[in-house]
Amino acid sequence: MAGGNAIRGTRVGAGPMGESERGETAPRARVGYHCSNGHLTAPSFASDADIPELWDCPRCGLPAGRDTENPPAAPRTEPYKTHLAYVKERRSDADGAAILEEALGRLRAAREL
Repeated sequence: MAGGNAIRGTRVGAGPMGESERGETAPRARVGYHCSNGHLTAPSFASDADIPELWDCPRCGLPAGRDTENPPAAPRTEPYKTHLAYVKERRSDADGAAILEEALGRLRAAREL
């Protein structure tokens, strides 16, 4: 067993932790943000800081605003596009048919050799 004079939960050199040792805290303001799922987030900001209009909800990740009645809408996400979808946006069906015919002509010519 350890010595009877040890104070449990402390370490050597640890002193009292309080306002006197760390200094005064900056004045703070808590601001409430509401997301479209009804979650309330209230981060604290320094009283002289610029407070942002939008804040990300830590529970669902949606943007949250300060207006309780009109929270910001969820951002619209674009669906994943394949490489072929991007090619079809750039080329018409006639262009695709011409490129295919050219490639098939090269394959047929190579086969004849």
